Amino acid sequence: MTSAVRIRIDGVDLPGRACGPDDGIPSYTNIHVAVQRRNRPAELVDPQPGDAARASWTLECTVTGTDVRGPCVQGRPGNRFVYLSWGSVDASGAFGMFRRAKLMLDAVPTDVLQTAVRTGLLVGHLGLTDGRGHPLCARVVPPRITWTAGAAAQG
Repeated sequence: MTSAVRIRIDGVDLPGRACGPDDGIPSYTNIHVAVQRRNRPAELVDPQPGDAARASWTLECTVTGTDVRGPCVQGRPGNRFVYLSWGSVDASGAFGMFRRAKLMLDAVPTDVLQTAVRTGLLVGHLGLTDGRGHPLCARVVPPRITWTAGAAAQG
């Protein structure tokens, strides 16, 4: 059985609008973060400034068993994830990606995913700054991200 589920990603502790240079990382300004559409790195969902108090995205998905699919879900079964893309926005508004974080959906606890299927909402809550004060990147799994289920009307 396939169920419609919304995934809401709630990010806090954003790193700011500038970072670097630091240990080989160049300097970036006017930093923004957005969800990347599957197989379309240039198509971004709701870019948020890097100095916002919080950032949130809601994504439409379907769940069949433990397999999550949707326009912004990347990867193959057993290795699904959502990309948060970090980029520098230039004067023309062009987004130049310089790093990404992979929010691993296969790391969502099974009981949480099952509850989300019943309630219609899966929520991932995470800090968006790494230990060096830069935009969070790499593979993101619990405890770096907390997955919960909620009522769809709340999101």
